Amino acid sequence: MRKILKKEVRLMKVRNSLKALKKVPGAQIVRRRGRTFVINKKNPRMKARQG
Repeated sequence: MRKILKKEVRLMKVRNSLKALKKVPGAQIVRRRGRTFVINKKNPRMKARQG
């Protein structure tokens, strides 16, 4: 029988505007699958998706 491991899921905010998150130190703007994401490796809590 296989052992099922629980993955840690970090939630991402969905916002209308990413302008404020662009200014946070370490923020990167990424376009994937037609959506705009802000990811931050210095502060992983500061993640968001637009749309």
